[in-house]
This record gives sequence, C-alpha cells and structure tokens, in this order.
Amino acid sequence: MTGAGTGYLPGAPGTWASAGAAGVFVAIALASGRCEPCAWGAMLALAVAASGACAGLGAFAEAAFGRKDPRQCTADEWAGQAIALVGVPLGTAAWHVLAAAGVAFVAFRLFDILKPPPARRLERLRGGWGILCDDLVAGIYANAVAQLVLRLGPRI
Repeated sequence: MTGAGTGYLPGAPGTWASAGAAGVFVAIALASGRCEPCAWGAMLALAVAASGACAGLGAFAEAAFGRKDPRQCTADEWAGQAIALVGVPLGTAAWHVLAAAGVAFVAFRLFDILKPPPARRLERLRGGWGILCDDLVAGIYANAVAQLVLRLGPRI
C-alpha cells in the first residue's frame, strides 16, 4: 500500500511514488535497449499489481492510518503513473526515454492534483476504489497528453 515505502517519504509522497514508477519505466526501457513492448508491458503489469493492492487493501489502509485516502497510501500513484507511461514512444536515443518519462510524469502529477471530471467524483467511492480510481483517470488523461506531445510535437 505504501508503494515501496514512498508513502513514508517527506514532503509529497504522491510525487515520490510517481517518480518511482517513472524510474522503473526508464530503467526497463534503457536496460532493454528501448524495447517498447518490454517497457509498455512492464507498465501494464505494474498498473495491474498496484491497482490490485490499492483496491484490495484500501479499506485496511484507511482504517490503519485513520483517514480517507491517506497520504501514506501511494499504490494509487504507482498505478496511475504506470498508466500514463503505457504506449509512449521511446525514440531513438536514451535521452528520448528520459523526455518521454518526464512528459508523462509532469502530465500525471498535474492531472492528479487538479482532478478533472470525473476524477474528483470517483474519490467518493468506498475503500480502495475511492483511493484508486481518481488516479487511474489522471493516468488516462496524462497518457493522452503525453501521446500528443511526444508524437505530434517538434522532432529533435
């Protein structure tokens, strides 16, 4: 639930969790020689695993930390950031991977904070679903923005 301990990091645990997921993406993309299916598959697997943990243990986390959507629970950010990274182009150079991760990271954090519809309303769901679903929506929105920026933006 605490996303590899990122929920206990100071400041903004959600940002640390998103950075962790983006870091996993970068590491897999670079280690695999920019194998897009490898990086994308890893992000799908991460999204499924983190979503399952969040949905399954969310009510427990709320009881353990004494509040709805506790800041220590960051599995939702791991899941949302992973969704934001699925399908992003890796380009032909290592720095393209970093740029792709950076664009998806910034877009996800923005949407996670702003919570555009229907994200804010989904927070009202009970237990882990209320913790998780707003971040999945933010991840979908961030993915759309990242796709547009990285596929239609200026070529370097």
